[in-house]
Amino acid sequence: MRQRVVRVALTAALVAVVLLAVPLALAIRSSLYADQRDTLERSALAAAVHVSPDFVTGDPVELPAPPSGGRLGLYDPRLRLRAGSGPRSGDTPVRQSLGGEVARSRAGQDLVVAVPVSHAEKVIGVVRASSPAVAVRNRVAAAWTLLLGVAALALTVAVLVARRQARALAAPLEDLSRHCRAVTEGDLNVRAAPSSVAEIDQVARTHNEMLHSLSELLRRERDFTANASHQLRTPLTGLQLALEAGLAQDDDARLRPVLAEALATTERLHHTVEEVLRLSRSGEMARPTAGTIAVRQLLWETEERWHGLFAQDGRRLECAGQETLADVRVPGASVSEVLGILLDNARVHGRGTVRVAVRDLEDALAFDVSDEGVVTGEPSRLFDRGRTGDGEGTGIGLALARELAVSLGGRLSLTNRHPATFTLLLPVEGDETPGQGHRGETGRV
Repeated sequence: MRQRVVRVALTAALVAVVLLAVPLALAIRSSLYADQRDTLERSALAAAVHVSPDFVTGDPVELPAPPSGGRLGLYDPRLRLRAGSGPRSGDTPVRQSLGGEVARSRAGQDLVVAVPVSHAEKVIGVVRASSPAVAVRNRVAAAWTLLLGVAALALTVAVLVARRQARALAAPLEDLSRHCRAVTEGDLNVRAAPSSVAEIDQVARTHNEMLHSLSELLRRERDFTANASHQLRTPLTGLQLALEAGLAQDDDARLRPVLAEALATTERLHHTVEEVLRLSRSGEMARPTAGTIAVRQLLWETEERWHGLFAQDGRRLECAGQETLADVRVPGASVSEVLGILLDNARVHGRGTVRVAVRDLEDALAFDVSDEGVVTGEPSRLFDRGRTGDGEGTGIGLALARELAVSLGGRLSLTNRHPATFTLLLPVEGDETPGQGHRGETGRV
């Protein structure tokens, strides 16, 4: 911005100098030449006064001193030089002046003025005054040099003033830019300081008001999340303890499976609350919760949890993974939540058999969740938060699933429209090749 302000100011000053200096330079040149011709004319007129009518009969004539650096001569009607200095024969200005008028002209390298000498209404001679044109050119060059110096000084002053003004304008904007960078880095307590520019101050005030509103909004959202999670944890913990006590004391074979299922559901709900709370915390989007599970165990638990729900709808659920993935471990709670969202999406909006498959991609795992339905919406908006009721399950669920995948360093995407297939890619890190056992927890690539 500083360079742009300086360029604009310099361009404006340069245009102003050119528009003023060029006409002024031409006026100076014209004025100096006109002033020299006036000087020559005055000298010629003063000499004509001293010319006696008897000079044509041979009476000597005494002419005054010529102008500085010039010449002064008297010519008779036959164009002969009778007194003073000049060309021996009268030139064009002398011939023109014999007609009774003052002649101004240039002869070679000289400025010439010829004045007629009259007696009894008759021209009896011509006084010719001349001076070298180079003297006037030197004066013009000196004047133009002075004018150029003044123009250069004006441009220098304009640049200095423009640079100072550019600093005054750019400093508050640069300060505002630093505050914006601090905000992008997570510091919402910074505030832009006032400056001497009213328009920039207005932007700074709006920026500060926006930060205040944003801070309040984030504070309320964090407080709500913390309060909700706290209030949910307490009854969930109590419910878990009650179910565990019921399982320990109840010997009814019919109730024990129901209590066990209720306890498992409560534990999953507890993990869901923990995952949602983790995503809501600043700076923890990329850090999965502790606790990993083998892929084989994860698939078995997923099938146990969901096969009953699909069976109630007359549909099948198939879970399969490569044998080489038996001992590969992944973050259990997070991956289970993503698979749960995808399976629920397939149950509500899909049709036919639902399949969960795991593929080994060397440095990543691919979890494919597919059904026999068709996705007809735009893939680019499929994971937009809040889009529901269009037959594709694009509500909070898919948006939350993508956020969970990102928090694991992975990616969730629609890989096929028909049959509808969603793929969760999870990077893995390990020191052993596939098929040779444990490869470590999932991590970033």
